[in-house]
Amino acid sequence: EEVIRLISFIDRMYSIFNLTYDIELSTRPEEKYIGSIDVWNKSEKALEEACHKAGHSCKINPGDGAFYGPKLDFMFRDALDREIQIPTVQLDFATPKRFGLFYIDENGEKQTPVMVHRAVLGSYERFLVLLLEQFKGVLPVWLSPVQVNIVPVNMKYHDEYCQKLKQILIDEDIRVSYDDSKEQMGKKIRQSNVMKNPYTLIIGDNERDNNLISFRKYGSEETMSMSIEEFISFMKKEIRRR
Repeated sequence: EEVIRLISFIDRMYSIFNLTYDIELSTRPEEKYIGSIDVWNKSEKALEEACHKAGHSCKINPGDGAFYGPKLDFMFRDALDREIQIPTVQLDFATPKRFGLFYIDENGEKQTPVMVHRAVLGSYERFLVLLLEQFKGVLPVWLSPVQVNIVPVNMKYHDEYCQKLKQILIDEDIRVSYDDSKEQMGKKIRQSNVMKNPYTLIIGDNERDNNLISFRKYGSEETMSMSIEEFISFMKKEIRRR
């Protein structure tokens, strides 16, 4: 039951990123393993049945299990169509014995449990690489480390209003950056696109004088304007959409 819950959790988590995978069941090594063959056979069967009950098939990877138990590997495809393993669900026959762990069964007798290890993200580095490849570097708004980048038309005249906007957005839990460098506006906008920021705010006289926000969505040349309150409402809807 625990393995079924883990597979279902992994399903839900990776569906958020539109990522799919295949499952491999790695079985008992031919040499250097602990536990009886009967325990291994039962455990491997239980893992296979858990996959089926969770709505998945699994490919058998014979002899590739750890010496202390079989495991399920969740295999993804990277941008070059190569297999990459991220999550793992591993059974462990050794650790409970080392710690003297036991439970009392229905007959009142002591039994040694089997430990379940799980690495839902696997290696953080591999997960992030897979994620960046999946989105081709263009992260959705809810996931982007910078959701809004503010670009002033002229630092001398628009800095104060930009600083005000930055603080308002921070207070609304919107992740924001402000390009207050000495570069020209055009270069700042190009740099914002290079960084693939979801929204770039372009702030000039009209915006400052009328408490407005003008912005461009990444990949679009169209500039839209709205009030600060409308923009905050718009951004929160974008973030919730995922």
